[in-house]
Amino acid sequence: MLHENAMCKKIINGFIDYPLITSIFAVDFIILLFLRPPVFFSFIMLGTLAVCCMYLGQKIALFK
Repeated sequence: MLHENAMCKKIINGFIDYPLITSIFAVDFIILLFLRPPVFFSFIMLGTLAVCCMYLGQKIALFK
């Protein structure tokens, strides 16, 4: 198991290595959190957020 600082460093490096996915994730999260889009659009955005999380989780791979 990784030390907490090493784990945080690995997450931040993963965000830096994939800037397009990181920017999509950040914008999607902020829009869902603060702007309250229509229901159908929010379902699409929630799916996109889930896909971004799974992709980043697979690429970062904290626990092997």
